[in-house]
Amino acid sequence: MDCKQDKNMDRCNCTYSGCGRKGICCDCLHYHLRMRQLPACCFPDEVEKTYDRSFQAFAKAWNL
Repeated sequence: MDCKQDKNMDRCNCTYSGCGRKGICCDCLHYHLRMRQLPACCFPDEVEKTYDRSFQAFAKAWNL
């Protein structure tokens, strides 16, 4: 299966300029889960900009 990086970029809201995984969802997800985090696309834009990708930040952002 080919990577759909170009199509994924339309949905990637990551604002970290040094990220080499933008649009490569499988690499992004693997990286963040290994760090006990979630990727940017799981967060509203205003929360994503804080770079706090923790599970706690996710729960707080969605009032869980």
